[in-house]
Amino acid sequence: MEGILPKLPLASWIDVLVDWMTATFGGLFDGISAGVDFFVEGIVAGLGFIPSILLIILVSLLAWKVCNWRIALFALLGLFLIDNLGYWEDMLETVALVLTAVLISIVIGIPVGIWASQSERARQVVTPILDFMQTMPAFVYLLPAIFFFSIGVVPGVVASVIFAMPPTIRLTILGIQQVPADLIEATEAFGSTTKQKLLKVQLPLAMPTIMAGINQSIMLALSMVVIASMVGAPGLGTEVYRAVTQIKTGVGFEAGLAIVVIAIILDRITQNIGKKKQGGTA
Repeated sequence: MEGILPKLPLASWIDVLVDWMTATFGGLFDGISAGVDFFVEGIVAGLGFIPSILLIILVSLLAWKVCNWRIALFALLGLFLIDNLGYWEDMLETVALVLTAVLISIVIGIPVGIWASQSERARQVVTPILDFMQTMPAFVYLLPAIFFFSIGVVPGVVASVIFAMPPTIRLTILGIQQVPADLIEATEAFGSTTKQKLLKVQLPLAMPTIMAGINQSIMLALSMVVIASMVGAPGLGTEVYRAVTQIKTGVGFEAGLAIVVIAIILDRITQNIGKKKQGGTA
């Protein structure tokens, strides 16, 4: 086949496109970079202002209220262990990166999911894009992120957003589509507008499924922290990456264990928030 058809210069086309976007939208990328960096640093500063023991107690109380005493005890012991091992600041930076990526995923993903759920044509456009986002290796996202946003926390956040956003969009679409048709017909029979039908019926009933999508986005964003460290994103991922490159098994295990603790706490809290919303809408 190589002798019959010449190789398409796809790599050259992509390079030209990236160079053109960098030259044309450089000011926009700089603004986005400054905004994301300011937001991440704000979260780190806000969480860092609270004494670690007080923050541990607050998170444990939140876990107790939302989940149960077992998760609260796990949060208490797990966060205390992270603080004791000396990874508290790294943990805060990781949480800030994940929260920023998830918030951006929610702000963009839920409206896109609502739009796609209401329009068949939009869904036909969005679905292959989501397939591409979920199947492309995560490392590939780092390359354009570096070109557009340089080295640091911002390309890590951008790559995490691209990697973590699809579940939020997909499950928003799914949740709205799963609303019983008879309820939709009843609201239409009472003369509800499309906006009223969406805000008062479809979104409340779809909220447990949407929360499941947000939960998955959090887990995917957490799975990106080590990859994001390769482009200069700070946090626990940096410690894991450094331990791998220097073959420090113990340090790598400690930092990896801290990531696992954070993942379990965030997973259980968001899962139970979704269950409580489901109980409230039942």
